[in-house]
Amino acid sequence: MIFKKKTDVDGNVTVYKARLVAKGFRQIQGIDYEETFSPVAMLKSVRILLAIAAYYDYEIWQMDVKMAFLNGMLSEDVYMMQPKGFVNPQYAGKVCKLQRSIYGPKQASRSWNLRFDEVVKSFGFIRNGGESCDTRRSVGAL
Repeated sequence: MIFKKKTDVDGNVTVYKARLVAKGFRQIQGIDYEETFSPVAMLKSVRILLAIAAYYDYEIWQMDVKMAFLNGMLSEDVYMMQPKGFVNPQYAGKVCKLQRSIYGPKQASRSWNLRFDEVVKSFGFIRNGGESCDTRRSVGAL
């Protein structure tokens, strides 16, 4: 668990936050995960979109997905120890099997990107053919 305090300008604590994070550094490739590649937009594509928006005086909105990695579905079997302070005494010797991604695992960004790609395509959007990245291709193809 990662704990954080959010403060206001005067230094007064306004919000206490806690985030469950897995120890991804302990994962072994081929056992805990297969692939970690997650595509990123090419800089020239972003520049082209910004130039078009400036030319036609379009508004540009930025989107931030709260808890983005928690929306990714894991295809591998990933287990983690019960977090300290949240151990169920009835099942003290047991571990947790993750069905969704959390912060920390090496494949977290890939699983989020695959889910995002799937949802965006379900709205009728298509991938730009000029982009060199594709969410389904393997690292070896790079």
